[in-house]
Order: sequence, then structure tokens, then C-alpha cells
Amino acid sequence: MQVSLATSAGRADRPNEDFVGAVPGAVTLLDGAGIPGAESLCSHGVAWYTRRLGGALLGHLSRGDGQDLASILATAIGEIAGEHGDTCDIADPSSPQATVAMVRAHQGRVDWLLLADSFLILDQTDADPQVITDEREVTARRECSASLAGIAQGTPEYDSVLAGCVTALRARRNRPGGYWIAKDDPRAAWEAVTGSRFLTDLNGVALLSNGASRIVSPYGRTDWPGVRDVLRASGPAAVIARVRQAETQAAAAGGAPIPDDASVAHWDLAGMPGWR
Repeated sequence: MQVSLATSAGRADRPNEDFVGAVPGAVTLLDGAGIPGAESLCSHGVAWYTRRLGGALLGHLSRGDGQDLASILATAIGEIAGEHGDTCDIADPSSPQATVAMVRAHQGRVDWLLLADSFLILDQTDADPQVITDEREVTARRECSASLAGIAQGTPEYDSVLAGCVTALRARRNRPGGYWIAKDDPRAAWEAVTGSRFLTDLNGVALLSNGASRIVSPYGRTDWPGVRDVLRASGPAAVIARVRQAETQAAAAGGAPIPDDASVAHWDLAGMPGWR
């Protein structure tokens, strides 16, 4: 099993809220949601949550028993909720939460699970890479922010409408018709995007947090086949380096997004039992 991992904090003055790790036969990546005000709800913080949940997932995956990935995630969410549910307000919509991406090889297949907006690249043997993500949060955000169209930023009206958008978006979190994320409710795991492919269909797989996916959008430094090529040639750290370079150049030009934590895992499947 050959897995390369890289992660980078978006800002030097804040902890990295991503988590990426691997055990034999499986890889997981989490992207913590650093929501303003979460510190008053949970004394542990988002980085603690992603590390605890990521570690729990790796522990379950290391058993290699082929348990359904959604079941593994549901169990882990419940375990971490139990660790701080008595001391923190974990039911509040802004309490610590994270996207989850998992990939596992088992019995000649590659299984995956995605909850919220991380990205999975399937490096197909006979076609361009297939990219999979859970688009529901992006869709909900787009719908909630539609009311801002035509309102000048920096005005009292804009600030008021924006506050309403934020409230509306949080109300759709972990609700039918909204979007789902790992937080306090194990039932969110059963809403994840899942799938499976034969191991022989793939040369490899990659997981990218939202911050790392910026190499494609919004920065447009390459496309998804290009990301695959960078991973093959230079590994995950090279993808993140290009994101940081794009952020620096965009900041110099003005109007750049705030740098985000970025994590990438690349798993070369050649040589796995059942491959070819």
C-alpha cells in the first residue's frame, strides 16, 4: 500500500482544522468547519473535533472487517459526541463539525464515502479521472445567498440580508432538503454519498479538502486531469504548493479568498491484492 499525505494550515495564527491519515487498506480525510463563535459552545475546538473523529475512523477502519462505511462513520460520530456532549453545547448548529471522506479497498473493490464538500478523484485505467463530491452544501449556500444579488456590499441592507442568509443556511444543516455534515448526530452518516468500483478499474484514488480543491476552482491553475498528473509526478505537497502560490498572487492583486487549510491524500493502488 503506497499512500502519500500532505496537509497545510491556511493561517499561521490558527490551528490546522483538517485531518488526513491512513491505515492498511484505507484512507480518511476531514475538513473541520471553523465557524465564528464556536469557541463559546465547545471548549475543545474544531481542530480537536476533527482529530478525535479522524482517529476514531482510522481505528474502526484498521479492523479490516469490511463493515459498511456509513456504519463506521455513524459509530464514530456517536463516540465523539459522547466524549464532549456533557460539557459542550454540541446540539447548537455552530458547534464543531467536519466534512468526511473515506476510501477503502476490500475484497477486490474500492469503496468510498463523502459527507459534505471534500473531493474524491478516481484515477480510472481507461478514461479521464472521475471526480466525486457532495454538492448539497454548495447548493444550499447558493440558494440562501441568492437574496444578496444586486445589493451593494458594505451597506446596512447588505449586512442585514447576509445575517439572514447565515441563519437560514445553519437551519438547513443536517436537515432533510438541506445538507449533511459530521457533527453530533450519527444519523448524518446515512445521508453520505457512497459508491464502489472494482479495484482493477482504477490506477489510484485521491482525496482533497475544499482548500486543496481551490487549485481547480476558483484559481484555475489546472483541471482535474492536471491534478491527477501533478499527484502522479510530484505528490500531494505539490498540489498544495500551487494553491499557496495562487493565493499569494491573488492577494497581491486584491480580493483573494481567505487562505484555507489544505489537505491531500494520494493512494497508488497498483500492487494491491486483486489489482490486475
